[in-house]
Amino acid sequence: MADVRVTYDKTVDAAYIYLAEPQARVKSARMYPCDPVDVAGMINLDFDEQCRLIGIEVLRASSKLPEYLLQATERLDTEGA
Repeated sequence: MADVRVTYDKTVDAAYIYLAEPQARVKSARMYPCDPVDVAGMINLDFDEQCRLIGIEVLRASSKLPEYLLQATERLDTEGA
């Protein structure tokens, strides 16, 4: 199974799932927002210059992601640091 880096900031209830190689310094070239009405929150898909999916931003993450995943994330807020 591949290692995937996931960060979470409880203060703003936002998580980011990195899909690019950890050592790569890939920048987002475009972002595609998913319809917040359909998912009751915002989920943004980030793509690189070659239109490859490099990351997923999940706002209102505590209501969208399983608790076990949030517990295992790299915490960005001071509570989890």
